[in-house]
Amino acid sequence: MDQITSLTKFRNPFGNQEIELQEACYEAGGTPMLRLRIRERGARFTIFDVDPTTAKYWAEEMLKWATPLAADSTPPTAED
Repeated sequence: MDQITSLTKFRNPFGNQEIELQEACYEAGGTPMLRLRIRERGARFTIFDVDPTTAKYWAEEMLKWATPLAADSTPPTAED
């Protein structure tokens, strides 16, 4: 059975989407993946899995963009 572990869940304050990051480990083996689950209004979900190399690159690019813009911002609150 695949094992899915929730890492964090938070809400985008500007679009009210619920965003959850999960680690997905597959029964068949292979590299653990970072699963992004974005819940739009209602029941619509966008779900995709990202390998560790792509996740690292994506995170670095997002930080380059966000760091100068979010210096004085309050981060979203994690949901339990």
